[in-house]
Amino acid sequence: MSGIPNAIKSWYFAERPKGDLDDTTLALRTVPLPELADGEILVRNIYLSLDATNRVWLSDWDSYMEPVRLGEPMRGFIIGEVVHSKNAQFPKGALVSGLSSWSDYVVTNGEGFQTYTGIAGLDLAEAFGILTVAGPTAYVGLVEIGQPKPGDTVVVTAAAGAVGALVGQIAKIYGCRAIGIAGSAEKCAWLTRELGYDAAINYRTEDVDKRLAELAPDGIDIQFENVGGDILDSGLKHMKNGGRVIICGLISTYNSPGETAPGPKMFRNVIMRRLRIEGFVILDYLARYPEFHEKLLGWMRDGRLKYRLHVVDGLENAAGALKLLYTGGNHGKLMVKIGDPRA
Repeated sequence: MSGIPNAIKSWYFAERPKGDLDDTTLALRTVPLPELADGEILVRNIYLSLDATNRVWLSDWDSYMEPVRLGEPMRGFIIGEVVHSKNAQFPKGALVSGLSSWSDYVVTNGEGFQTYTGIAGLDLAEAFGILTVAGPTAYVGLVEIGQPKPGDTVVVTAAAGAVGALVGQIAKIYGCRAIGIAGSAEKCAWLTRELGYDAAINYRTEDVDKRLAELAPDGIDIQFENVGGDILDSGLKHMKNGGRVIICGLISTYNSPGETAPGPKMFRNVIMRRLRIEGFVILDYLARYPEFHEKLLGWMRDGRLKYRLHVVDGLENAAGALKLLYTGGNHGKLMVKIGDPRA
């Protein structure tokens, strides 16, 4: 068939990392394109989302979903175009998104995939980058779980990341005071000058514990946690009575081998401050995505939600790009552009 390749390029899980990801963790391989069976579609991938949880999927932890097995293709959220179809639900030319593999093409029966019809005013990269994972995660964590009230002090860790950047802005929409923690002077300036954060702390050059005491002298109402480790401990130390701690991610611990990452030292404050701590996984909320998208799109069109996309070009660069998430090297939502939006 014209325009259809005879092989697929995919990243495979080659060697389990003992700590940080390295050049042997994932391997790019080319395999023959299988013949489509009835009910299957061939998708030409356009964008791949890179997310902190990718590292969790490469572990052997008891997690919220099955890990990627050694020898299997690497897993990620993708959006692409159907270029051949034997499934009436996904006609040729349709754009589809779902959890699939790090590949230039994917053969699937469509399970877990949704069609994408386009959103006025947003290009494909913006819609995929913000509305697939980052936006719903920020909304669910802060609004559904954190239940912010006007006047609350909200502290966001990894505040310049894809999720954190949105959390602080949503907190401001709800009338809260937002304090962000990030890893560079440039990121902190972006938070306060562009996104409306009331204050930002550079954890690489400032004493987080001391700065939280200065910036939140009456305590923290909501801690939106993306990092864990010492930064989580600093937040727990300064929580108000009845505060809420939302555990979205613990990225500082994901490269720790086995189960050696220590828990918070200030866990006693769960009792002393009568805290509520809740973790969540956005995949549990997929059925409510239309509701979340309506809210997020309204704010985006009104200019109340700003964001940055960090797009790396080329499937071959995906494995190297993933490392940026764990070094703080990304500037905004990290994605890989695999193909053109329209062939």
